[in-house]
Formats: sequence, structure tokens, C-alpha cells
Amino acid sequence: MATTSMAALLYQRGLLDIETPVVAIVPEFIPEMGDHESGASDPRRREVTLRMLLAHSSGLPAHLKLYEQASTREKLTLLAATTPLTNDPGTHVEYSDMGFIVLAEALMRIADERLDTFCQREIFGPLGLARTGFNPLPEQRHLIPPTLNNLGFRPRLIQGEVNDDNAAAMGGIAGHAGLFAPAQDLAVFARAIIDGGAPVFRRESLAIFTKQELLPPETTRTLGWDTPSQDSLAGKHFSPGSFGHLGFTGTSLWIDPERQISITLLTNRTWPDGKNIAIRHVRPEFHDAVMETLIRL
Repeated sequence: MATTSMAALLYQRGLLDIETPVVAIVPEFIPEMGDHESGASDPRRREVTLRMLLAHSSGLPAHLKLYEQASTREKLTLLAATTPLTNDPGTHVEYSDMGFIVLAEALMRIADERLDTFCQREIFGPLGLARTGFNPLPEQRHLIPPTLNNLGFRPRLIQGEVNDDNAAAMGGIAGHAGLFAPAQDLAVFARAIIDGGAPVFRRESLAIFTKQELLPPETTRTLGWDTPSQDSLAGKHFSPGSFGHLGFTGTSLWIDPERQISITLLTNRTWPDGKNIAIRHVRPEFHDAVMETLIRL
């Protein structure tokens, strides 16, 4: 909702070429000897493009506990950018927090502006999403369900602050995590996309970012979004042109432009210790129940 939207808007304005090699914008992506020596001599890194970051086919791993080594945005971003590849670029699809940390850094350098301020002025504000943003104010936190209690990196109640520890180390503003929003705002965001994107996006830009990628062959990804697949957590009723995304704490947004339906699910399934995985059953059943009810109408 933030990083992908920022990418789509920069693309729409002619400022972002998705085929650009990452190293052209983030030179640190080719590590110097002494950062990650295995990455410094890896010629594959020059092949990684912004498209691959958006489509999660860059070869970067899914998740690393970088917060154990870095406590600032700058240091953690550098660690993410110099993370060794685990697959050849463009050959394997794996959702990657590392990739979206690097992507957000590239977008901010292109825009010469922070992710949160850009999104607030250019996306959330024009759409009227008054309660959407990063780092809720302390007086708002009691309105937000807690996600963890007294565990790990931050031994306290995690409520009204980002659940992801890497994003927390980055100050709560990251390409892969940190955005807070109520279901009503997500419904407004989805409605704007269904109606063609105005006043923020053009229909042609949305079409490019929500079309399923052709490579790698097994991918279900678009540029930043996912699409329903066999045995999908989206359930069995979304149209083929639908797209959406999941969040680790038990959140999801799925949009079906053909049926003009969006479904938002915001839970705190990680409470209190992250061990509950019942959401895997709840998600598809919830989506199916909503779709079957609306379709009958």
C-alpha cells in the first residue's frame, strides 16, 4: 500500500524505469570487500533490476535478523543491500523483506524524499486516508490491537508500533513493514483502484503493476502485489484478474476489479507470542464467506 504505490506513482511520472539495475541507484548493492565478501565477488548482483525487487525474483532471501547487527536505518539498509544472493536473479520467486528494504531505499533516492512523507502527501492525503500512516502517536496506541508481549528484541508490550524488528530498528518506517491503517481506509484505497486510480493513479499504470509477471514460470506475483493461486489464501472465488497481499501479523487486502469487490482482513494473529497459525484456515474461509454472501446479492 505504501512502497508499491510509491513505485507505481514514480513510474507513472516517468521517474522510475523498472528495468534499471539496482546498482545504478544503490551502488552499495555491490558490496566492497569487508562488507559481505561473498557478495562482493558475485557478478549476478549486476543483473538484479527494480522489476525483480518488485516481483520478488531478485534472489535475495526472505528474512534475516539484521536488527541484531544494526540499530539505525542507515546501517540496517546497508546490511540488506549487501546481503548475499541465495538464488540466481530472475529464476526463483520468494517473498523478500530484504528486497523491499532495498527497493524503498532506491525509491527514496529517486524521489529525494522519505517513504512516509512522500506517501502521505502524494497518496494517502489525496485519497482522504486520514488515519493511515507510519508510527502512530502515543495517544492513538490504545486504539490499536497489540501484536506481541515481552519477547525477544523488544521485551515489552508491542502495541501501536511496528511488529517487525527490522522495521523497528529503522525507526518504524520501512519498505516492507510499518504502515498502520483502519479497514475503512483500505476500503477507500481499494475502491479508488477499482475505479481506475483517480485522483492518484492512471488506469494504465495500475494495469502494469497489477498484471501477473510471466517469469519465473511458477510466479504468482505482479509488480508488488500477489495474485490468487491454487489453494490460495484468498479463497476460491476471486476472479483471475484479482490481486492482493498478506501481512505477517494477520492482515490482508484482496481486490477483485471484475466483481468490484475488495476484502480487508485486519487481525493480530501474532498475539501474544507469534505461534498461532490458525489464520491459514481463517483467511480462505473468511474470503469465501464474504464473496459468497456478496455474489448472492
